[in-house]
Amino acid sequence: MGKFNFKPTEVEGVYIIETGIFGDNRGYFMETYNYDEFKAAGLDMVFVQDNQSKSKKGVLRGLHFQKQYSQGKLVRVIKGEVFDVAVDIRNGSDTYGRWVGVVLSEDNKKQFYIPQGFAHGFLVLSDEAEFCYKCTDFYHPEDEGGLIWNDPDINIKWPLEGIDNIIFSEKDKLWPKLRD
Repeated sequence: MGKFNFKPTEVEGVYIIETGIFGDNRGYFMETYNYDEFKAAGLDMVFVQDNQSKSKKGVLRGLHFQKQYSQGKLVRVIKGEVFDVAVDIRNGSDTYGRWVGVVLSEDNKKQFYIPQGFAHGFLVLSDEAEFCYKCTDFYHPEDEGGLIWNDPDINIKWPLEGIDNIIFSEKDKLWPKLRD
């Protein structure tokens, strides 16, 4: 036990997770998930799907969520660097509409746990990034929802220094605001 450091954020249920890294002259080893340790920290979920994406600098993916089939996500970066964001969209939550952001990179090896009931997105800060995440429910394309990345009511402080052009998918340009 004790290979993970679970750091709660100011939004209940969202954690920044650091793991022990064991290195020598050959390289390193790290455990990225251990059911027993996560459960002991109060994160008792079952992951059913793993995903990976590759994006170039300036790509902003999100803010996405599943409406009926809400997903918890454990996210990390294996190459490059991203600014990752979770927005609380849980009805009745004391932190409804609040966001948490963290830089995830191949160097810091941090992970971010985003529970069900959150919109999620990230901005690629490095020339290229590979992003991996585990989900607690399967992806249902017909169930996808989203929020516009620059909603003034949410007011995410995206680190845009050094980003000349933000690159979006067509659907990510059209998401509504939280109040809508």
